[in-house]
Amino acid sequence: MTLRMDKKYIFPAGIVLLLGVCIVMAVLVRSSKAENRQLKARQAELSVLRDEALRLRDAVGSAEGKKSLAKVEGVVQATDEVLKSLGMGQKVKSVKPTGIRNKQYATEEEAEVQLEKLSMNEMVNVLYRFENSAMFLSVKKASLRTTFENPSLLNVIITISLIKPT
Repeated sequence: MTLRMDKKYIFPAGIVLLLGVCIVMAVLVRSSKAENRQLKARQAELSVLRDEALRLRDAVGSAEGKKSLAKVEGVVQATDEVLKSLGMGQKVKSVKPTGIRNKQYATEEEAEVQLEKLSMNEMVNVLYRFENSAMFLSVKKASLRTTFENPSLLNVIITISLIKPT
């Protein structure tokens, strides 16, 4: 009789044990999925940070390259170099230094450049060259006026600053 009772309880005990194992497995799978989601979120975050670090490294490398290429005395010489490389020496009316600002890590020297009778394409080329020159040249302000003789030509006044690291 005890043997029959034991056989009677073996099947339900096996089912209960199987359910217990299934519950434990379900809890483990759920926690693994939650951990996987957290790791994927962290990986995405680190990927964004990696991209930002690579972008900053490239920017610093570019700035370091510009610093080593800048062998000019001042903003007037830098402006003349850029304009002569474009063949616009005859269109320059004047280059006037306007001031020097000493900052914590750099010296900023400004100049006002007046150019006469430029086409729109020439003006775009000048601005592009100033922004992408081998020196730290920055266009602060630009003023455009059409000429009286030919409305398709422009008289341009550009305020440029040369930033030299100290």
